[in-house]
Amino acid sequence: MKVLQILGTGCPKCKKLAETTEEAAESLDLEYRLEKVTDIQVIMGFGVMTTPALAVDGVVKVSGKVPSAEEMKKILSD
Repeated sequence: MKVLQILGTGCPKCKKLAETTEEAAESLDLEYRLEKVTDIQVIMGFGVMTTPALAVDGVVKVSGKVPSAEEMKKILSD
């Protein structure tokens, strides 16, 4: 099971990243758990300075943007 973490304070881009991530994970039929990390200290602990960001199993894969659905599928299938 993959742990997908949305790192951000809850801004509209953060919400869009969460939606795109869930849609891509479901279309790939992945087993996953989605977590929303809003604590700025925890986010900085990932080394992220620009939100929104996505971490997959604790590794930051995207920061500062919302990838397209196709880009997200590629990120999640790696």
